[in-house]
Amino acid sequence: MNKNIWLLASCQSLMMTNNALLVTTSALVGVMLAKDASLATLPLALQFLATMLASIPASLLMDKLGRRGGFLLGSMIGLIGGLIATFAIFQADFWLFCLGAVLIGMFNGFGNYYRFAAVDVVSATLKSRAISYVMAGGVVAAILGPNIASWTHDSVANAEFAGSYAIICLLYVLTFIILSFTDLPRRIADIKETSLSRPLSVIIKQPVFIVAVIGGMLGYAVMSLVMTATPLAMSHHHSLNDTAFVIQWHVLGMFAPSFFTGSLISRYGVVNIMLTGTLLLMMAVAGNLLGISLWHYWFALLCLGIGWNFLFIGATDLLTYAYEESEKAKAQAFNDFSVFAAVTLAALTAGYLQHNYGWQIVNLGVIPLIAVILMSLLWIKLKQNNEVGRIKIEEG
Repeated sequence: MNKNIWLLASCQSLMMTNNALLVTTSALVGVMLAKDASLATLPLALQFLATMLASIPASLLMDKLGRRGGFLLGSMIGLIGGLIATFAIFQADFWLFCLGAVLIGMFNGFGNYYRFAAVDVVSATLKSRAISYVMAGGVVAAILGPNIASWTHDSVANAEFAGSYAIICLLYVLTFIILSFTDLPRRIADIKETSLSRPLSVIIKQPVFIVAVIGGMLGYAVMSLVMTATPLAMSHHHSLNDTAFVIQWHVLGMFAPSFFTGSLISRYGVVNIMLTGTLLLMMAVAGNLLGISLWHYWFALLCLGIGWNFLFIGATDLLTYAYEESEKAKAQAFNDFSVFAAVTLAALTAGYLQHNYGWQIVNLGVIPLIAVILMSLLWIKLKQNNEVGRIKIEEG
């Protein structure tokens, strides 16, 4: 692992710290500013929508400007979003707060490519580990994000959460500084092309590509829906400190396994690790359906985080077997657009389901999505056992 991996992991940790802080506070700020409580999760949903819409232009822009240039531009957009969100809280302006969330989401559209940038700077045998190490940067987010929310939410008189969003601005400045020290390929196109580029329509029809997108897309959607609704569900019978505690352990579950997920994929195969992640999502739903104590929330959100980790890192690794170097930009763009389209819908649905139907329906609603993930993985595993193809998806 070279210095770029650790710098990318640092940037990942800062991005996820902001996201953990936003997950902890965004719906609560929404309730505080919006006239209609059912709109509480709209800012977070708009953030995911902006991430989705930015994912394709971000990938194509980095194909021209290079990874570093794209990341630097994204961090500037995020900083502007943080400043607007902070100002919106002072002005008690819900729609201005939504605008800030949109710009923050646009930054995430760039930042989500940190994991793919890691693949660009290591050998093929280290791909899954490089992805894991960058994702492991989120461990810092598990410690800082919810705690920053808890420590700073009332730090500014008559403007609850304004202090939290001011911290977000500082983290974007720090991200820009760290990115300035990275040494990434100037342009994705500068990496030697080993074959002609196939049409996207051909790439996305491959079974390995289909399963990778389904695993990443629906796994993230399940996690997003349940995670987004959790602060609202807990606010009825738990304190903000309790909510921060649960979200902290959830984010820890999302990223702490990254220190060994890559090694597990190398040893047991990517499909088996993704199946384990699917089982953990089932356990999360079961925990939420069994009770509403602090420890039910803690167990469920921890399983939810670990399950997401196995699915998302596994799906990212699996995807890299579905395209050639010359096809990288469009294949990654299609994948991330699909993932965050599902995440956006999940985040928007979370507030509506929680407000109108309650916590039980939120959890029952994700069971069909988990079933689709499970069936797709069993399908590719069956093909893997019965076909000898070009792609050996069990190699890490």
